[in-house]
Amino acid sequence: MQSKVVVVTGASAGIGAALAERLGGRGASVVLVARREKELGEVAARAGAKALPVPADVTRRADVERARDAALERFGHIDVWVNNAGRGISRPVSELTDGDVDEMMTTNVKSALYGMQAVLPHFKARKLGHIVNVSSLLGRLPLAPFRSAYSASKHALNSLTSNLRVELRDEFPGIHISTVHPGVVATAFGANALHGGVDSRQLPGGQSAEAVAAVIADVIETPRADVYTFPSARSMVAAYYAAEDMAVAEAGFSGPVR
Repeated sequence: MQSKVVVVTGASAGIGAALAERLGGRGASVVLVARREKELGEVAARAGAKALPVPADVTRRADVERARDAALERFGHIDVWVNNAGRGISRPVSELTDGDVDEMMTTNVKSALYGMQAVLPHFKARKLGHIVNVSSLLGRLPLAPFRSAYSASKHALNSLTSNLRVELRDEFPGIHISTVHPGVVATAFGANALHGGVDSRQLPGGQSAEAVAAVIADVIETPRADVYTFPSARSMVAAYYAAEDMAVAEAGFSGPVR
């Protein structure tokens, strides 16, 4: 990690903050991006002398490009871009409004798209780089109907990520594209969801933000395309998509959610 420059969005709390601190502690130069300037500065102070806080709203393309430019101005290059910023929702499909869907797609999909498109020219010029998109197990399995539009947005993010990987595969084999799927994480994610919700720290079986950050850090060191932070998650996903009748599989769901 010593020579790596890593941009982390959503870095003022939760998984993003834990990841920034972990990477900084291992010698990486970390560019922390989030809206909350005070909290961002506090995390940067814990992430080491080479940490650079950049207050920005990643739902605005210009802000994302400004964060990229700040990273390049300070460090000269970027090795890894982690699209971690996101938000949940507490509303089933039958009650969703236009605003609900727009918010989920803007925060969870467009922000990541802006990040990917902002850093790609730099990666292509260097013929190497790594994009890590933080998705969710709910982007694979309908474990929580009240997170409906969040789940849909993560399905969309998964598709964009896979398509980008295929797009770059032949011409730019040195550019890695990874998706990480956490389950329930013991952060304020649930309490901060659109329309409120159960605090994720109160849910059983949750992983700590630090545990998820450890998985992401490992993906940065050893790039893989698709990674689950819960050991049992991959077999759950495989069984679901192999089922002859998904409704039967859904009836048996009881697992970690995010």
